[in-house]
Formats: sequence, C-alpha cells, structure tokens
Amino acid sequence: MPHPPPRLRRATTPAAALTLPHPPAETGIVHLGLGNFHRAHQAVHTAAALRHTDGPWGILGVASHSATVARAMRDQEMTYAVVEISPDDTRVTVPAVHTGTLVATERPDDLLDALAAPATAVITLTVTEHGYTFSPRTGGLDLDTPAVRADLRGDTPPRTTIGRLVRGLQRRIRAHARPITVLSCDNLAGNGGQTRRLVHEFTQALPAAERDDLTPWLETAVTFPNSMVDRIVPATTDTYRDAVATHLGVRDTVPVPAEPFSMWVMEDRFAAGRPRWEAGGALFTDDVEPYELLKLRLLNGTHSLIAYLGALDGRETIPDATARPFIAEAARAALHDDYLPTLTVPTDIDPDHYIGQLFDRWANTALGHRTRQVGSDGSVKLRQRVPEPALFHLRAGRMPHHLALTVAAYLCCVAPPPGFSPGPHATAMADPARDTLATIAGRNTTASGPPFAEAVLDSGLLGDGLRDHPDFATRVSELIDLIVRHGPAAAAADALQTPAHR
Repeated sequence: MPHPPPRLRRATTPAAALTLPHPPAETGIVHLGLGNFHRAHQAVHTAAALRHTDGPWGILGVASHSATVARAMRDQEMTYAVVEISPDDTRVTVPAVHTGTLVATERPDDLLDALAAPATAVITLTVTEHGYTFSPRTGGLDLDTPAVRADLRGDTPPRTTIGRLVRGLQRRIRAHARPITVLSCDNLAGNGGQTRRLVHEFTQALPAAERDDLTPWLETAVTFPNSMVDRIVPATTDTYRDAVATHLGVRDTVPVPAEPFSMWVMEDRFAAGRPRWEAGGALFTDDVEPYELLKLRLLNGTHSLIAYLGALDGRETIPDATARPFIAEAARAALHDDYLPTLTVPTDIDPDHYIGQLFDRWANTALGHRTRQVGSDGSVKLRQRVPEPALFHLRAGRMPHHLALTVAAYLCCVAPPPGFSPGPHATAMADPARDTLATIAGRNTTASGPPFAEAVLDSGLLGDGLRDHPDFATRVSELIDLIVRHGPAAAAADALQTPAHR
C-alpha cells in the first residue's frame, strides 16, 4: 500500500512553493474570522507585502466557534496551501504568515490578551455581514439580540464580534492605551464607518464608568479605515486537497481554493503602522466608496441574482448557472440597466473591461463556486445591494425589473410559497431570516401574492425606503408568481421584456 503524502510542513514543502522563505516570528495583526476568504485574500496580500519588506506583521488567526481550521493549521505548523485555479492552470502557494491560531469560544481570555497586546497594531475582520449583529431595519447595533445584551452586561466570555472588540479594547486601554487600527474586510457598505458606529454604540450602552473611560480614547487612538475586498473563494473539497498532494507532494487538510483575480482597496488611516500591502498589490485611496459600490452592486448584487436563478433552475454551481443563456442575459441586464446607472465608476476602472472580467470569473468552471454558498445569508447581503439602487430608479419613475427579480428569486429560494419546491440547492441555503419569512408567509394565505411581498418589505428586511413604493412589491409578486407557475426562465424573460417606464 502506498504511503500517504506527508502533512504540509515547512521542512517537507518544496522551497519554490513557499511565499515567504522566512515566515514572520512576531504577531502584529490579530484577525477575527479564520475562514477561507481571509486565508486566500488578506493572508496572501500580507505574504506578498512581506516579500518586499520585513516587519512584525505575523497574523494570529482567530476562529469564532469552529476549531477545524485552527487545529489543522497548528498540526501543519501554521501552514496551508492556496490553490489558484482556472480552466487553463492550477497554481499552488503557501502564504505562511500566521504565527498562531486560536478559537474564541475555547480561549476567550487569550483572545482579549491578544487584542490588548502592545505589539498588536491592527485588528482585521472577516466575520461576514451577519457577524456584526446589526439591525437590518436601522443598521445600528441590535440591542434586542440576547448575545449583545449578555456582552453588555459583562457576562463572560463575550460572544459577539463587537463585544469581543470592545472588551479587548477596554483591556488595552487599562494596560497601556497604545493606538490601534480596526480594519473590516467584509462586504458591508462603508465597512469601516459601520464597524466604528457599532463599536461606539456598544460603548455608549455600557455603564457610565466604563463608557466614560473608553469613549475619549476611541476618538483619539483607534482608527476604522474603509476597505473593499474582492476575490471569489469557494468551499474546500477533496479536489483541492488532491491538487495540493499532486503539486507539492504533501497532505494538506485545509487548503483554500481561489480564483486568480484578487483586489484590495483601503483608506490609508492606520494608527500604529501597517504592512506595505501596496507592494503586494493593494491600492490605497482617499475614497473607497466608488470601488466598494462597484463591487457590492456589479459583482455581489449580480452574483446573488445568478445564484438564486441558478438554484431555482437546478444548477449546482455558478458556472453552471451562468452557462444558461437566460441567466447570463438577466445578469447583463441587471448590470447595465439596474446597477451601472447608479454608480460613479472610478477613473482607473474601465466598466466594459470590468464587466467582461466578471463574466470570465463567473464562468470559471475549474472553481465551481456553489449557488447555495453564494445564495446563503441573502437577508443580510441583499440589504447592502438592492435597496439604494432600486430607490434610485423608483424615484426617477423607472421600475428596476432585475432588482425586483433578485428579490423574487431570493424569496422563492428561502421562503417558497406553499406547494412550491425550490429544489435542493435553494433548500440548502442558510439564512438567518428563514423563520421570520416563514412567519410572514404564514400570516398571508397567498404567500406568492402582493400581501406577502408587501409584508416582507414592511418588515424592514430590505430597509425602510422600499415600503414607500408599493409598485415595487407588486412587481416582486408578479415575478414570484411567474417563477412558481412557469419557472425562473419565464420570470427572467418577463423582466427583460417589460419596459422600465410603466
């Protein structure tokens, strides 16, 4: 019987595969959210930066609950492989920038110590939109969430991302009060400003003595730069584990697949230094918002539409979905008709080239990004992507048919009308609003009719603005009915053929 390849270790990994010949020994960054995206994006950019300059910029990776990746990386001496794949090529690298890993629920005090450590200069986050515990209706901290209330009371250990941040910053100010930067790398509009607001709202809800101790220091010593991140990173499967074994001759239990494309745009507002990320391809700008909206709407918004239509059409992956002519046509219409007119495109971006890149990325059959993965957490994601561009058109007297189609397809996936089966890929989508939507549907005997769509918009799921436009709810209802009666292709055709001015 042949021996299995050795585990991924620096001693056994070919030198050419290592991004860094001398991985950092000191921790300067604590990262919350040890998922695939961080390991294929920020860690890779940091490794690229450290090829050009030394510095104490090792990363302590912190998982919130699951120990799988943290333990595997410890077993593999803090290494793992990134498998960049396209239909034409496979490239395997080993970033090797992590100095340690831990699980917040297992070692909460160690996490707070790490956030407070004098050497920690940057705290970064990839905890998904859902991880910020904000209210979909107000965008502010959701003070009704039991975990938030427990963190405010000081029940130990803190359970929410914002609670952990604030408790770590409190420990920091009591120890030495050195400045620090909190950098969100999640798909939130104005993610730095949003994180700052949530941290301040949590602080303002603390007892007076704690609040008065922390507030002035937050204002003067902590920065929250905005950032935009962009890379498609699907889930790990045995296919990628086999690719690592083939390319490196080692066994890696937690490799990360990723597309070749990667983009990172940030404000250069760091209170205590940072790696030379620009040497690793990152872009620094005074105004992240145009890049952020370009990505949130053109990439993420259209990606959601492709995922929901694809799942309803029985397509397991995004490339499978994009290969369907009616879905590709719907995506192009969403891009050109509904999203692009709402944007100010950065001067260094050619929109036609950017859109061409998007379709190349979505069509990457080697990547196989699953529709159920892209479609999960839609109740949080769509609020960042649909309402503002929809209101832009509605206020001008135009109906954004493909934004209505996005909402209709989402609701059919996550809250299917009675008697309608959305298929296994839609059923597998995770969404925190499933129970809420089921309750709304239960109160409306015709869950595909206007009362259901109106009730969904009235619930604040997509913010408050759309409730003032009942014609949008009516259009969503029409498209739900078409999906249920005739399938997603019929709904997409109707969205394409109906004039924007009604």
